[in-house]
Amino acid sequence: MSTQSASRSNPLLQFERLPDFPALRAEHIRPAVEHVLSENRVALDAILADERNQTAPDWHSLMDALDDLDDRLTKVWSTASHLNSVANTPEIREAYNACQPLITEYHADLGQNESLYACVEALSARADELNLNGSQRKIIADTLLDFRQAGVNLPAADKKRFTDIQTRLSSLGNVFSNNVLDATRAWTRHLTDNALLAGIPDMSVQAAATAAAGKGLHGYLLTLDFPCYYAVMTYADNAGLREEMYRAFSTRASDQAVGADPEAADKWNNHDTIRDIMQLRQEMASLLGYKNYAELSVARKMAKSVDQVNTFLDDLTRYSRPAAEREFRELGEFARTQHGVEKLNAWDVSYYSEKLRKQNYDISQEELRAWFPLDKVRQGLFAIVETLYGVQIERDFGAGVWGPAVEFYNIRRDGEIVARFYFDLFTREGKRGGAWMADCRSRRLITLKGAAVQQQIPVAYLVCNFAPPADANTPALLTHNDVTTLFHEFGHGLHHMLTRENYLRCSGINGVAWDAVELPSQLMENWCWDPESIGLISDHYQTGEPLPPALLDKMLAAKNFQSGMHSVRQLEFALFDFALHQAPVELSRDFVADMLAMARAKTAVYPVPDYNRFQNSFSHVFAGGYSAGYYSYKWAEVLSADVFSRFEESGVLNPATGKAFYDKILSRGGGVDALSLFTDFMGREPDLAALLKQEGLQIQ
Repeated sequence: MSTQSASRSNPLLQFERLPDFPALRAEHIRPAVEHVLSENRVALDAILADERNQTAPDWHSLMDALDDLDDRLTKVWSTASHLNSVANTPEIREAYNACQPLITEYHADLGQNESLYACVEALSARADELNLNGSQRKIIADTLLDFRQAGVNLPAADKKRFTDIQTRLSSLGNVFSNNVLDATRAWTRHLTDNALLAGIPDMSVQAAATAAAGKGLHGYLLTLDFPCYYAVMTYADNAGLREEMYRAFSTRASDQAVGADPEAADKWNNHDTIRDIMQLRQEMASLLGYKNYAELSVARKMAKSVDQVNTFLDDLTRYSRPAAEREFRELGEFARTQHGVEKLNAWDVSYYSEKLRKQNYDISQEELRAWFPLDKVRQGLFAIVETLYGVQIERDFGAGVWGPAVEFYNIRRDGEIVARFYFDLFTREGKRGGAWMADCRSRRLITLKGAAVQQQIPVAYLVCNFAPPADANTPALLTHNDVTTLFHEFGHGLHHMLTRENYLRCSGINGVAWDAVELPSQLMENWCWDPESIGLISDHYQTGEPLPPALLDKMLAAKNFQSGMHSVRQLEFALFDFALHQAPVELSRDFVADMLAMARAKTAVYPVPDYNRFQNSFSHVFAGGYSAGYYSYKWAEVLSADVFSRFEESGVLNPATGKAFYDKILSRGGGVDALSLFTDFMGREPDLAALLKQEGLQIQ
């Protein structure tokens, strides 16, 4: 089939337009992937046969041509991956699973192509002669490292093994993710007695009633979707119900799982999947000459070495743990004296913490919901972004979407569309949990026939899992935690969408060190705590009244409530991840559980039950991009706290400071190394003290 006829029959191959989601079906995925892979292989042969590339490659003949191949494949695969995450059906999952090995094999072949590697090396040698700019030189250096980390210099037998490892790891990551999704879906608790729901906010109770009705049941249906889980753990007066849900959530995809068919639970158990992943990652690192997988990971990061990351995490733990211990003692004393509870269990911590917050500050996350209707938050978010970065955001009803609650927007600068994005904000069945940004299209210049140049504008998917409106008469209401999540993901989106880089490999977040990629997202969270900005994102959903000054003062006073406990929780995850990827794989013992116990011994201020299997659903590390990189969240918190201190000095809504951040960091993508961008904006290297001050922690 020709490209033209295939494009007419398969909506995934219509590259000149946005994905036609209403027309997309599972049966389109594999034919589109196979079609592009076949055409890309033919085009790659032509690139290598080009006499210019054999003798004296230039940027257009080599890198632009390679970008054309990457862009076509990404347009197909990013759409398929997105559907697999937000509209998961057995048919889409089957098609996605069938194509994943094909994608992995293609990239493995590309990364180990010695002829192509030689062409890029030759282009690197001509950088001065061709007067290549800084972005182009960084792309070449990054690309050569990509080749080396793909095993291009390995002996033939090792190349084959390396490719097998990549293929297997890709499959295992998908298995891990699917197991978590299936295990999360499998558990429900049907209640007919609303007395068990005492303490839970009315909105969450109504959502449980709606969920039950959707399944043809009377009463209430509890699930492990995060909005429901959070409501029960934070507000349910019934300790037995809290424990039941805690156990179900913390044992997902494990040998301790409850409530699922035993055969299915065994099938979804991620224990052996994790061990296989770790064994293969260690072998991969060894083949490439690294001591361990952490060393391999850090080679692409802003951090300079494994030792630097270890020291960073140890330092933060030393600063955070004393505060966490003090906070937990205060919580225990409160539970004992005010509620007669002598021992706090893991399922009690959120519940009594919320009551303590209420006592100390006379405020709770739930009562704040009424002041953060989604429409107002979204309007204020857009206003802040427009003020800081000189853009305009408008709703566009013309794009096809994958669900009735999905929205689409354009971003304009001086009247011209410079970026676009999808908003998919509510939890639902068939949608992966969590929140994320993914690219639909990346900014680049495309050279057309006749040497004409076309600007491809970036398009982002912005996905959250907020509780939907409880009923037709009530808008979606966000907790303040939800608000910060929305701002965080929009920060990622801005990084992708407001780039001015025109090379695919460094536009947006492409080419950005992974431990710096969280800077714009963490930075955006700060506006959720600024009084002037809060005035833009809040009003009462019924009266339209602004957030009362007294309530604002309480909210700000409670900002660092249990900040030490929150910090050590994140450090537990980061230490577990990073230490695990430095440790030898010892299959004779449960080395994964042992490393988690070690991390908890350093960070945790209260024990968890023996049945807890948190690691079995830790998708960031075992199915996402954060392996030996979860520390990036804390690393980027340091960067963002430091950067925000400059905004605070000049006024957080000062367009001049926003323009400086846009010019020096946000728009630069991966065209310059992250530390250089930071020092260009701040005039110095990062300072940990900014984060400690922001979180109310003291340097010991």
